Formats: sequence, C-alpha cells, structure tokens
Amino acid sequence: MNITRETIDELNAVLKIQISKEDYAEKVESTLNDYKKKARIDGFRPGKVPTGLVKKMYGKPVLIEEVNKLVLDGINNHIKEEKVNILGEPLPNEELQKEIDWDTQSDFEFVFDLGLAPAIEIKLSKRDKVTLYNIAIDQDMKDGFIQNQTRRFGEFVKVDTIEENERVTGKLEQIDGEIVVEDSIISVDSIKDEEITKQFIGAKVEDIIDFDIRKAFTEDYQLASVLGMKKEETEDVNGTFRFTISEITRFQNAEVNQELFDKIYGEGVVNSEEEYNNKVIAEISGNLIKDTNYKLSLDIKEKLVNKIQFNLPENFLKRWLHAMNEGKFTMEQIEKEFPLFAEDFKWQMIKDTIIKEQELKVEDKDIIELAKEITASQFAQYGMFDLTDEQLTQFSSEILKNQEQVKKMYERAYEDKVVAYVKDAIKVEEKEISREEFGKFFQQ
Repeated sequence: MNITRETIDELNAVLKIQISKEDYAEKVESTLNDYKKKARIDGFRPGKVPTGLVKKMYGKPVLIEEVNKLVLDGINNHIKEEKVNILGEPLPNEELQKEIDWDTQSDFEFVFDLGLAPAIEIKLSKRDKVTLYNIAIDQDMKDGFIQNQTRRFGEFVKVDTIEENERVTGKLEQIDGEIVVEDSIISVDSIKDEEITKQFIGAKVEDIIDFDIRKAFTEDYQLASVLGMKKEETEDVNGTFRFTISEITRFQNAEVNQELFDKIYGEGVVNSEEEYNNKVIAEISGNLIKDTNYKLSLDIKEKLVNKIQFNLPENFLKRWLHAMNEGKFTMEQIEKEFPLFAEDFKWQMIKDTIIKEQELKVEDKDIIELAKEITASQFAQYGMFDLTDEQLTQFSSEILKNQEQVKKMYERAYEDKVVAYVKDAIKVEEKEISREEFGKFFQQ
C-alpha cells in the first residue's frame, strides 16, 4: 500500500491511497476459507462446498470489505503518524477519484480531500475585557420566591362557604340515570360554564346544586375525574346531575413562621424572619448566578471568536456538513447557515487549543459533581430545593449510566474549564442591571 499527500494550500490537501493485490490477497483468501468451512449450501456437506462456488458467491463482498478496511486503516495511520490536524473527516475527491470495477480490477486507487486545521495563536491579556452582568434582586423577586415556598408548603383547610376556587366534595347523582358517585371532588375553577359556576359560588355544606354535566365539564378527561371513571367510559354520559355538598376546602399558603423555616431548611437552621430573608436572598442569588455566568460564557465565546482571526477550509466544510447530515440539509441551506456553523467550528478549535496549551483536565469527580448539579436543577423545577448530598448522589447515579449524557457532561465540563481560564486571563468588569434589562439580551 502506498500513501501520498499533496498539499493544495494551507487549508486543503489531497490524500492518495494505492492498494495492490498483494496488500489484500492473503486476507481475502483466509476469509473465504473460513466461509468455505462454515457455509451451509443445499447439495453439499458442511466444509465440502467447492472453492470456486464460494468465491463466486462471497468473493466480491469480501474483497470490498477487506479493501475498505485497508483504506480506513491507511487514512487513520497516516493522519496519526504524520500528525496531520484535520477538520471533519476525509471526503472522496469528486474530480480525481476514478470509478472502480470490483469485477476486473486487482489494483485500486482512492483519492480523498482533507480539510486542514489552521494554526491558531491565542494571546490574552487584561486589555481584553468582558462584562459580567449581575442581576439586581428587587422586592418583586423576593416576594415571588417567598410566595412559591409558602405555596409549596401550603395545605387545604375546611371552610364554610365557596368563594372562588375552592375544592368541593359531595355526592354526585345522575337525575335521570343510574350513576352515583358518593365522594366526587369538583374544583370550582375547572367548571367551564359561567352560569354553573355562579351556582357554586356562595354555596355551603349540605346545599344541593343541579347542573348539566356536559356544560360544566366539556373535556372527557375532566368528566372522568369528577365521575371516577376511565375517559373512554364517559362518552355517553350526559344530562342533569345533582351535587350535594359534604365538604368545602380551600388551599391556603403556609404562614411565614418558624414552622415554615423548619420545614424548608431543617429544624434550627433558620431561627428568625431576618435569617429567613437572608436565606431567600442567598438562594435567589445562587439561581441568578447560573444565568449571569451563562451570559458571560456567551460573551467570552463571542470575544474570542472575533479576536482570534483565522481562516477555515469553507468549501470542504460545506461538503462535509452536507455528507454528514445525510440529506437533512440541502447545500442551499448549508450555504445560508454556514456563518453560524463557522462560528461553532472556530470556537471549538479555540477551546481545543486552550485545553491543549493549558493542559486542562476533566476528572471523574468533576463529572460526578456536574451530574449532582443537573439533578438538583431538575428537582428544583418541581419545587424541591432541599435534597441532601446523599439523595443527589443517589439520583445522579442514573444520569451517569447514560453514556450519551456522560459525553455531553464531559464537553460541558471542558467548556467550563476553558471559560474559567479565560476569566482569569482577561479583565472581567462587573455591572449591576435589572432583571428586565438582562432579559433583553436574549430577545434580540
């Protein structure tokens, strides 16, 4: 096998791989002998199939497979041994690659285009500046946070009269039918008909309300909930129903007191309203830091991509994107979106250069901590903020079983380390802005 590389320019090269019969003949013969031993063909005993018949049936696909293996190994070994820094993957040359006749040829030539990565020089100093935008915590944010916590630990309490959105329990019976539900539960705010809603408002325990069930609950799933049935069982349910109220409950937020503090943070951790307010501010700040750091990472990316100028093998990369996406994008779409692709390519190359030059490493403990952080964020979406480290470790172990997730976490961890390095190398100026001003950054 003979491999030659011709440099077209600083960003493009052509790789030629010439394969002769002696490169693959022995391997092909060995593979066909194995086929002969294992082949099961009608009319022949196992291991007694004629060699000519085996070659006729399997010779061509075996030849193609072995030659392709040689080509792939040749490309990989050449790139590794010659330390060729490429972008994307080699692509067949559309002009120089000749059509191959696997039936008649014994020698083969394969021609590939290579996109070469340019050399990158990264020089950062305190003259390079980015802004870290700190979001000011206002009263509305504190009130909203406290309201979420008091709602989270709230509960239903019994009341005498329906005022607005109470939950009502009672006996529900079909007047001209056989359906009877002893303990049906109706949320007043789920009633779709305004006139029926008015019948409930002001009602008390033991009051009786007659109403059209289909006007009150227009969706089958709502009707199923009220009647305690499966959704498919409600298709033919209609008519007037009588509801006799046995209990009225209203959801009431928890009061801001020591009992609430103990429920949220554990007994004795927070012992006054002042300490609670400080804890609220700290938690809001912790949540906002994620947003401000995300904005900072975007600005650092933009800063470096604009500062560190280098060219890319654009025509090659457009072809490679088209080939790798297997028809998901047309060449016209790739042409239109290429500036965004190019920005991502450049940022990836800048990151890789910093990682290599600064010898940045991501260790297993970094991934474990990141998995716990992701787990905590997922639980926080459901209002669960106080998981113990033991619980986070237990739940995050499920994430670590997903190899695709682990791969993404490694990528994120490396990017975090690159951003941290850049923050130390340049000047970060802090500026406090309102939440509304910060939000405008993401509306453009």
